[in-house]
Amino acid sequence: MPDTGLTSLRTAVAGVSGYTGGELARLLLRHPRLANTPPIFLGRLGEADAQPVALTSLHPQLSGLPHADELSVMAFDWKQLQRESIDILFLATPHEQSRAWVPEALEQGIRVIDLSGAWRLHSEGNRAVYKLEDADPALAATLQAEAVYGSPELHGPAIAHARLVANPGCYATSIILALAPLLRANLVDLDCGIICDAKSGVSGAGKSLVPANHFMQAADNLSAYAVFGHRHTGELLEQLNLTSEQIQFTPHLLPIPRGILSTIYVRLNERADTAEIQSCFDDFYADAPLVRVRRSPQLPQIQHVVRTNFCDLGFQLAPDGRRLVVVSCLDNLLKGASSQAVQNMNLMARWHEVEGLL
Repeated sequence: MPDTGLTSLRTAVAGVSGYTGGELARLLLRHPRLANTPPIFLGRLGEADAQPVALTSLHPQLSGLPHADELSVMAFDWKQLQRESIDILFLATPHEQSRAWVPEALEQGIRVIDLSGAWRLHSEGNRAVYKLEDADPALAATLQAEAVYGSPELHGPAIAHARLVANPGCYATSIILALAPLLRANLVDLDCGIICDAKSGVSGAGKSLVPANHFMQAADNLSAYAVFGHRHTGELLEQLNLTSEQIQFTPHLLPIPRGILSTIYVRLNERADTAEIQSCFDDFYADAPLVRVRRSPQLPQIQHVVRTNFCDLGFQLAPDGRRLVVVSCLDNLLKGASSQAVQNMNLMARWHEVEGLL
């Protein structure tokens, strides 16, 4: 790809205190294109009297990275974004906050990459799980129609031109990338249904303490949750053009810090051989540098992707040529969140999508 992108870019991150925000800060501070223009880090709106907090006091692991030891997290202030001539604002904030802030950001000419679920879902029925309330419903509906789902492998050209990118959910990324090639090729017998059995480390729930994430509850344990009701289900339906009767997604909590493994069971329309399925995945992801397709019968493992920016895919086909199992692995804090956001930033800046990620 020729280097025809922006020569400079000013970025800001709101909501840096969480796990995802910390990883996003690390990636941006190390990004070669931002070496002379480090991001600014902001707290919550309405904390004008709050004192700045050293970035490395929130995330000591960032100490020693370029600019990290000299940067502070400042109170959120729209005027500061204007003074700093911010081009792209990352929102690693609760979905209610993102839903409220995006209209103002776009009004000020600031493009947004939102890591919450606020703008991912176009169907009002799917979006109802977030219980969003818009101050200006008509404006919100207009912006929702404009929002681009931030899966670079599926929507790269649209992301490049977008003002508002809705970064996908971590579970959704793992499952969508596993199923998209098969569904686009019309290989799946949807009348038989698709089963998605997904397992995630505890960081997927964020830093907020809830009983299910306490050490005594999560350690030496494996539990299913949000059966028939996980908020990422709507993303699967919309991005894969499926109905709720055609796919069942059940998430599980693993007693590990990070990583997702999704095992997906499908039945094919017609008998196929391994070479045909391999070609389906290889061809679909030929130009997707952050998706690694394994050679069947090799299957991905969480240890192969944790703390990397890749999604690994693998499959095995039953001897009958009809039953197919696909395994997808990624790091929920990276390809499932922060590094996918940086990948989207690269596309929006017309840089190569893997800059700062390989």
